Amino acid sequence: MHEKFAYIGFGSNVGDRVKAIVLALSSLNASPAIRMRNVSSLYETEAVGYKNQADFINGVVELSTSLTPVRLLRRLQQVEKMVGRTREIRWGPRTIDLDILLYDELFYASKELTIPHRELQNRRFALAPLAEIAQDHVVPGTGKSVIQLLKETADASRIRLLMTSVDFKQKLQEV
Repeated sequence: MHEKFAYIGFGSNVGDRVKAIVLALSSLNASPAIRMRNVSSLYETEAVGYKNQADFINGVVELSTSLTPVRLLRRLQQVEKMVGRTREIRWGPRTIDLDILLYDELFYASKELTIPHRELQNRRFALAPLAEIAQDHVVPGTGKSVIQLLKETADASRIRLLMTSVDFKQKLQEV
């Protein structure tokens, strides 16, 4: 299988959030079938859904991969577990969260995985960093670019730049 592009949303709101994200992305990049191509800035965002929790740090990484979407999902889940993720409260606190937002031009739906991510249009914390690295990418099934979706989202949750992509890339190289 030739390589495909995937955009993975990441977030953390437990413990040393930046350290957890760096560990997760470094582990992903160490996988033979995955190559990190670009990464957004880091954003501090308020929790969505279950509100009684600490702020998240969110961002998006662009990967090239030879893994199928389901195998990529499995790899993301392995990395989450390795970094210490437990699944106790839906939309609750987490050491790390890794979600497939987009996979090539694929529109895919199964019981365990939907691509594009089913809540992408409603999540400013995912759209803002995605727009930073893929603003003109047309999201399958919407006919709209990422930047259009960001401008049109009803999500008005708080989001602020925490670390630029330049600084974050430097931090990733220090590992």
